[in-house]
Amino acid sequence: MAGEEDELPEETELSYDQKKEIAKWFLLNAPAGEINYVAKDLKAVLSDEEVYNEAAMEAFPVYNKSHMICLEMPSRDGDVIVSSYSEIAENEYIDPRTAQVAIVDHVKQICTKVRPANDEELPSLYIEEYRNALDAEIQRYVSESYPKGISAVNCVKGKDTEGPGSDFEFVVIITAMRLSPQNFCSGSWRSVWNIDFQDESQVLDIKGKLQVGAHYFEEGNVELDAKKDFQDSTIFQSADDCAIAIANIIRHHETEYLAALEVAYSKLPDNTFKDLRRKLPVTRTLFPWQNTLQFSLTREVEKELGLGK
Repeated sequence: MAGEEDELPEETELSYDQKKEIAKWFLLNAPAGEINYVAKDLKAVLSDEEVYNEAAMEAFPVYNKSHMICLEMPSRDGDVIVSSYSEIAENEYIDPRTAQVAIVDHVKQICTKVRPANDEELPSLYIEEYRNALDAEIQRYVSESYPKGISAVNCVKGKDTEGPGSDFEFVVIITAMRLSPQNFCSGSWRSVWNIDFQDESQVLDIKGKLQVGAHYFEEGNVELDAKKDFQDSTIFQSADDCAIAIANIIRHHETEYLAALEVAYSKLPDNTFKDLRRKLPVTRTLFPWQNTLQFSLTREVEKELGLGK
């Protein structure tokens, strides 16, 4: 009879908070566009409606904003990008292109209501001239480069500026997602460009962050998460000239990065994967597991190092 020291320790029940934090981790780390699949399985595994609901209420808003999901407005006259740059109040996100505010249900990932933006939520006429010009150029670029891409230009600083003499800042958001569960794959592109209009130096400081994701899960689970930062600048000009210059800079960096990714991943089979393999001789014969005594590791090492007689 086994002694007490051989007995397995009793499993301890997870606390409510521990279950909730674990559930949130799974939701927040779901690949782009796949949080609802994760949520469905998680709900079944937890078998606890209260824990799941609280975890979902906390995780979905963070996930939606970080992935910059796009939701169609009920009026069908536009889409709104859910992001920290467009958030004006809890569950309220402005679409500067249509001057409307969307009220969002994060867990259901739908836009439940739309209201007109008030004057305090909209930029001044001077700022809107620059924002609208840039928005038009970015829309043109996105329509040419991203089949399922959506863009927005938000003013995040100095929106009440009435004329030259003050600084202001725009954020350009480009997001594209393709979900193909029948082919066991998904992909996403997210880019955020901060454009700081500096009046005194007459310079536009441009900083960009790109994030590319891909997930393949056919008989396996392989995920790509590539990130890249950029920095550039151009001169402060008229609204139309600034818009063209900024769009060209964004186009240049994003096209260059995409080309670099394509080159890097085209070399995976020939270079990277081979480098990951151990350096072993190719004998083209199966290893004789039934008779391993015929091999002598010591003899092979001595031969390789020239230590044998």
